[in-house]
Amino acid sequence: MIKQFSDHAANERTYLAWLRTGIAIIAFGFLIERFDLFLNVVSHQLTDHDVAARLQHSGSGIVLGLVLVFVGIVVIGTATLRFLKLRKKIASESEEAFGPGTDLYLGLLMTLMGLFIFVYLLHLVLG
Repeated sequence: MIKQFSDHAANERTYLAWLRTGIAIIAFGFLIERFDLFLNVVSHQLTDHDVAARLQHSGSGIVLGLVLVFVGIVVIGTATLRFLKLRKKIASESEEAFGPGTDLYLGLLMTLMGLFIFVYLLHLVLG
């Protein structure tokens, strides 16, 4: 049996959860970027200029999509570093105080991302 197996398994489950979160953020960013591109193509093909003007955006969806892809990459990288660091601490058997490390920073990053998306959508709605 692996020594401190339950601690290693919990660390791995947390890591996999962060990986899923990072992949979801990247996929969401890709979706936003592609949808903005789709709206721009459709707006150029419409003959009704009023509808075309409403569909055409300033390209901020592309920027938001790229930002989300970058945030997803940062989340995956940070989660990987956290996983490796914690795995080493579990194996070392030395007792250390556990403070708010990368989990706090990843949570703050998720909060900022949510606020960024909220402001973007509010800007689209209020026009």
